[in-house]
Amino acid sequence: MSKIKYQIRKLYASSILGNLSLTGAWVAILAARGFSLVEIGLAETAYHAASLLTEIPSGTLADVFGRKKMLIISTLIHILAGIVMIISNSLAMVCLSIALYAVCDSFASGSGDALAYDSLKTAGLESTYDRYESNQLIIYRLCNGISTLCAGFALIIGYRIAYATGIVTSLVQILILSSLKEIRQDSSRPEAASSALKALLDCFRDSLRFLQKETGAFLLMMTNSLVGATDILLLFFLQAKLTAAGLPGEWLGPALFAMHLGGIIGARIILRFKKQSYRTVFAAASVMVLAGILLEHSFIPLLMTAGGFIAALADDALQVRTNTRLQNMFPSAQRATLISIESFTFSIIMIVFSPLAGWFFSFW
Repeated sequence: MSKIKYQIRKLYASSILGNLSLTGAWVAILAARGFSLVEIGLAETAYHAASLLTEIPSGTLADVFGRKKMLIISTLIHILAGIVMIISNSLAMVCLSIALYAVCDSFASGSGDALAYDSLKTAGLESTYDRYESNQLIIYRLCNGISTLCAGFALIIGYRIAYATGIVTSLVQILILSSLKEIRQDSSRPEAASSALKALLDCFRDSLRFLQKETGAFLLMMTNSLVGATDILLLFFLQAKLTAAGLPGEWLGPALFAMHLGGIIGARIILRFKKQSYRTVFAAASVMVLAGILLEHSFIPLLMTAGGFIAALADDALQVRTNTRLQNMFPSAQRATLISIESFTFSIIMIVFSPLAGWFFSFW
């Protein structure tokens, strides 16, 4: 059991290094470089288009060839994305870099969660996965909050140096990931397929069969993605809208950090409401995210920040509840693939919403 806990701690450490950076306020950085909100919206679309193409294949690769290997590949792609951003001199190159970051996230998302759940299951601790999911969301929000606090500093030192620091942390992250132990719960998965392609196709086909049988799982993916997309786009464009509303530049970082604190509180507080039905949690989260959008329209920095805080709280609370419920439903042999399908549905929604949100927040 101690080995499993040590493995989980390594996954936490990897998440910290992967999320902590000087470029968390990337929207503000691009805006400072002269890109418009519409162009930034296109860059966000490039992210989710790349995610759309790689989410499911990356999850299937993880299920067939190993989650640890895909986590390491993810970090290598992160390094490449940073290099492209450093040398970027056009919107096309920025979109390429953003797309590579999407591929990086695709390889990491399903692999990390699948490895964590199966690791806990080997020790009979799968019932504690909701706490792991909560802690991961807290790490994500806290690290991104700290990163946004560095927004002003990143603008001072320049985006090239800021992105170069991410390359250094990625190298350290690779060392940690290399020490992980591969865990496979389902021994019935065909280890010796006639070909690698057949193994990949078999895994993907089995995942689709699962979703055909468990339609409730797909509905959970969709509802969670709708709320999450709305919250994320709100927080993205608040990076630019807050300063336009008169917030001094030196207060941008603290304001964005305050919004991320909402997610931290949401991820933790949902653990106290395990008896509440999913419908109740979803309804409450939806209302809170819509309230956040209305507060953004006030054009008062304090109320706009409060809106982002409320939306982040609701989003992360729903995320913990949804992901825990889905993990309990997913079979081990297709776990990473099914997690990737969840991210796939999110990407489809974001591809549609991102340019619309750029237009919406330009005139709202």
